Formats: sequence, C-alpha cells, structure tokens
Amino acid sequence: MKKIFVGNLSYSATEVALRSMFEAYGAVESVHIVTDRDSGQPRGFGFVEMTNDAEAANAINGLNGKDLEGRTLNINEARPKTDRPGGGGGGGYGRKRW
Repeated sequence: MKKIFVGNLSYSATEVALRSMFEAYGAVESVHIVTDRDSGQPRGFGFVEMTNDAEAANAINGLNGKDLEGRTLNINEARPKTDRPGGGGGGGYGRKRW
C-alpha cells in the first residue's frame, strides 16, 4: 500500500472527486482531505492510499501538475510522519507558581 500526498487542493474539492481521479489509475483504499481542527475548513491538502504500488506510481506521474477546480495539483509520495521536537506543556508565559 502506498500513501500519496495531494497538495494545492481547492477548498471546495471533495473526497469523492479526488477518489474518482485516482480510481482511473487503480484501486483506491482511502481518501482523506485534511481539515482544520478548530474551524473544520479544508486546509488545501489531503492523502490518498492506493493498494498497488505500481498503480500508485502511475497515478502520481499522471496526475501531478493536473488541474482540479482551477488549481494545479502537487502530487507525490507521502513522507512518513515525524515526531515533532519540543515538550509541549501549557502556556505559563514564563511565570513561576509559588
């Protein structure tokens, strides 16, 4: 299974439209358009998972640079998610608690 990054998506693009574009190249396992966690609005990118690596490579080559709803798509193999450095923690703004 290969995970594909799809960038520069129109904010009105749907998972159904994205799935139909990729299904022309082979079997699609899943489609996910990333949304903002607070507003729920699309963030302009998403991911498609295809079951066959060769079909995924053909989809990347065939769809990268294509137009969807007036936007030129940026499509490539997704990089593995990396852990972010930093410890998080709440915002104490440098104050000490007594």
